[in-house]
Amino acid sequence: MSSLEMSRRAALKTGLAATALTSLPGILKGEEGAAARKKRIRQSACRWPYRNIPLDDFCAAGAQIGLFGVDLLQPEEWEVPRRHGLICTMGYAGGGEIKDGINRLENHAAIEASFRKNIPLAVKAGVPNVITLAGSRVGMTDDEGARNTIAGLNRVKKIAEDNGVTICMELLNSKVDHPGYIADHTAWGVRVMEEVNSPNVRLLYDIYHMQIMEGDLIATIRANLSWIAHFHTGGVPGRHELDNTQEVQWDGVMRTLAAAGFKGYVAHEFMPVRDPLTSLRQAVDLCDV
Repeated sequence: MSSLEMSRRAALKTGLAATALTSLPGILKGEEGAAARKKRIRQSACRWPYRNIPLDDFCAAGAQIGLFGVDLLQPEEWEVPRRHGLICTMGYAGGGEIKDGINRLENHAAIEASFRKNIPLAVKAGVPNVITLAGSRVGMTDDEGARNTIAGLNRVKKIAEDNGVTICMELLNSKVDHPGYIADHTAWGVRVMEEVNSPNVRLLYDIYHMQIMEGDLIATIRANLSWIAHFHTGGVPGRHELDNTQEVQWDGVMRTLAAAGFKGYVAHEFMPVRDPLTSLRQAVDLCDV
């Protein structure tokens, strides 16, 4: 298991996801059916905040809520969403870790080997995207990190191109959650994307993280959407529900994506403090513009 997944698991200290089992029967009866959705925004949900719900049950509930898929699954889990008419919208494929990523030359061979093994498996499972992490600075300058990251992505981009899968490098905040993470501003990520210049290497723009680092979400997204393939959500501050306790106007951001004709996925990655599946359904309602 990667340290990325472990860090996401660590957020579940309260065990709140277990309470979702109480709302599962109602959701599976179709209280919010997928057929009622506008589907202009193709919504997904990250697995880790709902880890206490069996994956099959979570996928069944997600299908009824109106999700298109589930994000951040390991290769051995990729087939599970398909049993429920969903896909894995973003898979782990050995693309490095938050603290030890593709910005380190010594990691390039292992990342390449993992992608050579797992990206063809992603194709077979209908997984359109795999994640890579830039890594931490640890004394490295942004320029050196960019050069190394460009070299690493250039080394693996043909694997993605040949298989029709997109490698997505995630933007994270270094202010609150991941001190030292090098891909912590949109401009740095876009600089890397421009140099790599592959249709199958793009950014995973995490709205929670970039609101913390930059704000100015709508203008930034509009200016850089051609380099972005995937989005994550999370309430700011706290990374909890998308509601009136936090500062992002989610329907406005989603209308921007819909108006631009964005065809990728928006995956919810917040830590619910209330009934998890009810909170997820409410987030999908809000973003279904």
